[in-house]
Amino acid sequence: MSEFVIPAPPVPAVPVRGGGLFPVRRIFCVGRNYAAHAREMGHDPDREPPFFFTKPADAIVTGGEMPYPAATSELHHEVELVVAIGAGGRDIAETDAKAHIWGYAIGIDMTRRDLQAEAKKLGRPWDMAKGFDHSAPIGEIVPVGNFGRFESGHILLNVNGAERQEGDLLDMIWSVPEVIAALSRLVELQPGDLIFTGTPEGVAEVKRGDELEAMISGLPPLRVRVV
Repeated sequence: MSEFVIPAPPVPAVPVRGGGLFPVRRIFCVGRNYAAHAREMGHDPDREPPFFFTKPADAIVTGGEMPYPAATSELHHEVELVVAIGAGGRDIAETDAKAHIWGYAIGIDMTRRDLQAEAKKLGRPWDMAKGFDHSAPIGEIVPVGNFGRFESGHILLNVNGAERQEGDLLDMIWSVPEVIAALSRLVELQPGDLIFTGTPEGVAEVKRGDELEAMISGLPPLRVRVV
């Protein structure tokens, strides 16, 4: 007999290339990890310590359709490399960080930009600008053992066939091992955690009916339609 007083919610999960599901525990996101994107958002891209925000695990959308969210008239896309953590730890050394990676995927950090701008202006948290329902589209996760570890790679997002964002993973201010090490000094990472690693320049608005296609060299593309 279950001890839960209401039905337990399902475990959010992401399909794995080759079969199976990766259960999602938490979603962390790195802010302003590409210099050109920092500049387009009006910030100095100096190499300050990385900062993080979160999305709920059930915000994931595994391709297909993404409902346009309520309470916004300025929904923006941010294409990102996503790191899936397979081995937990705290105070992880940068040199050991890659051993904690289970796999990689493409993600899109969807943002209610008008709500974010208002929150920044008023000194309020970003939660409702970043952590809303369906705000984390993600593609299939490719296990490290089947692919290798990313050091560089072309990253691209098209909207209705037209290029919006383009860059290279080498353009990150903080590398993936540095991001993992820094985050593990703030929280104890656990298997099932996902880390969105930042976006290149070119973030822009999308409307209902728009078709988004996100690509990173070597990973399955992610296609999402805003409905």
